[in-house]
Amino acid sequence: MTENPTGRRRPAAALSRLRALPPWSLPAAGVLAGAVLGTTYGLVATPTYTATSYVVAVPKENSDPGTALGFAQAYGRVAGQLAVLGDAQVWAGVPVRTLRENVRTATSPDAPMVSVTATSSRPDVAADMANAVSRALTRHAAGAEQATRVELRQFARATEPTEPSSAPWTVTGAVG
Repeated sequence: MTENPTGRRRPAAALSRLRALPPWSLPAAGVLAGAVLGTTYGLVATPTYTATSYVVAVPKENSDPGTALGFAQAYGRVAGQLAVLGDAQVWAGVPVRTLRENVRTATSPDAPMVSVTATSSRPDVAADMANAVSRALTRHAAGAEQATRVELRQFARATEPTEPSSAPWTVTGAVG
């Protein structure tokens, strides 16, 4: 090992020491570091809970069932608007911003149904947010019922999830 005038080892000496390690040592160190970091993340990350409620568009008398499907698609897009979320915040007990960030809607191309899914670090809040948005959406739709001849009804309420929807520490450790 040669030293320069400052007393430090030369880079060439450090490289020769790295070359002396077995070829599997670098991948093994990477796997170990990934597992440790993934497990640590899984242990310290706040668990996420997900709850989903459903509303269904029902055609009224003398109305085409296809119309209900079209309005379900429209209501799925309207659910994230301020008018609906403003009412929902009162029932959910959270600000509109929280609803906007944590509630998603989805519609089916085949059925006149809208799913309202909410996520939160607390299971009761996730269920409350999903149910509040569904309730606000059905109330807003009731105002247009005479014109649309489609009634929006709650199909299934969100229930409080019993387990987190986020990955457990064992999975994050394995992925890491």
